[in-house]
Parts: sequence; C-alpha cells; structure tokens
Amino acid sequence: MKRIVLIAAAAVALVACSESPQKMQTNSRDTPAYTGTGKAFANKDWKQGDKASWESHQKARNQYGMNDYTRMN
Repeated sequence: MKRIVLIAAAAVALVACSESPQKMQTNSRDTPAYTGTGKAFANKDWKQGDKASWESHQKARNQYGMNDYTRMN
C-alpha cells in the first residue's frame, strides 16, 4: 500500500514538473480597425472603411462615454 502511494506521488510530481510548450499567438488581422469586419453589426452612423468617421466616433466615445470627468460633471 505504501509503495502504491509513493508511486502515485512520484507520478503526480513528474506530471506537475512537465509543461507543454506555449506558442506565441499573434493577431492574424493585418488590416486597420476602421476597415470593419464586413458584417452588418456596426453603428448605423459609421461607414465601414471610412477612416474619418471611425476617428470621429472614437473621439466621441472617448470624450463622452469613457471619460468620467465629463459624465459626472
């Protein structure tokens, strides 16, 4: 019985020490964000592929939606 417990503990220790290699995952999208996804789930005021409207929407979102100072005051 003691031998089985010792073998099990050794097996657990060996498994815990081994680690599978982790591969670096990169973003496979090489296109700018303003080009869109080609799907219909987008803001109705933003036209996919229009960089100027993308930047204006980002600016408005950062100013009014994400800025706590302007939301609270």
